Amino acid sequence: MGLRIGFNGGFRRIAAALTALVMTVSLASCGQAADTRTHITVWSWEPNMGEVVDDFERDNPDVVVDLKNISGYENLNTAIQDGYGMPDVAQIEYFALLQYAVSGQLLDISDYVGDDYANFYSPGTWSSVQLAGRVYGLPMDSGPMAFFYNKDVFDQVGVDASRIRTWDDYYEAAKKLKDIGVYIAADSGDASFYAAMIWLAGGEPFHTSPDGKTVTISLDGDEGTRRFTKFWQRMIDEGLIDTRSATWSNGWKRALSTGTVASVFSGAWMPSMLMANALGTAGLWRVAPMPTTDGRTTNAENGGSAMAVLQSTRKPRAAYRFVDYVTHSRDGIDTRVDGGAFPADLETLSSETFLDKTTIRNTNGIDIPYFGGQQFNRVLADAAENVSVGYQYLPFEVYARSDFRSTVGKAYKWGSAWQSYLKRQRDIKAGMTDADGNALKPIERPTPKVSLSSGIAAWQADLKEYGVNQGFTIR
Repeated sequence: MGLRIGFNGGFRRIAAALTALVMTVSLASCGQAADTRTHITVWSWEPNMGEVVDDFERDNPDVVVDLKNISGYENLNTAIQDGYGMPDVAQIEYFALLQYAVSGQLLDISDYVGDDYANFYSPGTWSSVQLAGRVYGLPMDSGPMAFFYNKDVFDQVGVDASRIRTWDDYYEAAKKLKDIGVYIAADSGDASFYAAMIWLAGGEPFHTSPDGKTVTISLDGDEGTRRFTKFWQRMIDEGLIDTRSATWSNGWKRALSTGTVASVFSGAWMPSMLMANALGTAGLWRVAPMPTTDGRTTNAENGGSAMAVLQSTRKPRAAYRFVDYVTHSRDGIDTRVDGGAFPADLETLSSETFLDKTTIRNTNGIDIPYFGGQQFNRVLADAAENVSVGYQYLPFEVYARSDFRSTVGKAYKWGSAWQSYLKRQRDIKAGMTDADGNALKPIERPTPKVSLSSGIAAWQADLKEYGVNQGFTIR
């Protein structure tokens, strides 16, 4: 029985090989040459990456790029866990890069890069792609924070948003916007935003050793964390923030497009994303420096990404060639910057052409004066120079940000329920009725209150437990 199975298996393999040979010969005889090009898969969410891919393939005819517009680390984690469907190259934000490097998922490209690369990129972005002196990606962009606002909406309440310098200024503007039914911002519990605002407030709640193995977590004892948490709690309690519209959701996009949410605190990569998501508002938006606690000049990073080669790739050289083209070649960088990306290289950051830009190129190749003729890159370049140092990410930051929603996120849900309760009370008092003309019924008062500070405490406890379970030394 065993011999017969072996013979049959061998026969099938020989038959398959002969069939493949016949097909190859047949194709060749028909004048159809086999495709000998190297195919790589790239995951990226940058709007103009398709144009970059076209340019790369024109200059590198031996490589074919299969571009997939994929974001969210759940997809990458699932592919890693399943062991198939992984990309060769992935866009990975700086906050997540350390986690994937520590866990051995990224290719060490130190031997690929040249000696000049350290001086090619801004210091912050170059340090963000390294672990223990080794390089695990090349910087795509950076994310110094800025205040993006709809000038037309602010004008309606007589507020010059360019003169908002402090959090108190911001609070007063928010109250005026609420009077006309507009939220100054939307935040349903975005961990990336919250971390950036802690950084802006001077917080340093996390510290990671150079090898990524020892981690200190002190959210409850960090002054910057307490400072922002207190301020944002006030904004939520007074109904000044839209706590229902999650960032990048369809509701969030509609709110920006219709002017019911008037501004965004975000990274300098936002121009192209804003143009792609806030439809019909070209020319209405402007950019200003971030308001700070006391008006003093400082800043933080929110986002920013690298291009990394996955350790699992079978085509490392072709994958690296694409990464290098996107992040280090003049053509790749210029195409992305024309589309609104904020550069990580020093040459572009100091270029008068870049600083004088007043338009963003959309995916159809049309230059749009999205910010009403403002030289917005000058504001963003200044923002990059003012980023404070000292803030560190966790080596399990991807988990930390997903856990944020199940801990701190409960305070946002309570805030939404509380505002719904207050609105119903006002509507009943005003004698409003439902669609059938019936008197509105009261809704249950949400109790007990869930505060941001209680959510922060729960988040810290979860992070410490997770870190220990993952083999880190937690202090």
